[in-house]
Amino acid sequence: MSEPMSAARSFEVLTAEPVRLGSSPARSYRNWSPEEKARIIEETFVPGANVSAIARSYDIDPSQLFGWRRKALASGMVTPISQARAGGPVKFARIEAVSSATVEIVIGDVVVRAGHDVEPEHLANVIRAVRQA
Repeated sequence: MSEPMSAARSFEVLTAEPVRLGSSPARSYRNWSPEEKARIIEETFVPGANVSAIARSYDIDPSQLFGWRRKALASGMVTPISQARAGGPVKFARIEAVSSATVEIVIGDVVVRAGHDVEPEHLANVIRAVRQA
């Protein structure tokens, strides 16, 4: 059988100091205020904005900024322009193409390419159809 434990017990307290390994990357974590996040997210919804370039300009990983956008959309904090203006009037300005016979119009993740011979009314119908899809 085992012997009974004595009433006197001893223990040792270990203390440790964290040491960063030479091979581990130095990381700095930022705390973004809700106002800063909202301002940065708002920049990403400007037509033609490049989310990855915006993220890099603020030293944010692009996946982090895409995550912020996803949460903002899910919470209803922001609404994409295509949903906010769906069914609204489409306005055109007549301009002459200088160096190209085609124009590219980016609507969300869809690119509409139109030649110089496309009637504005037909192009407006195409854009409305893309917005509703």
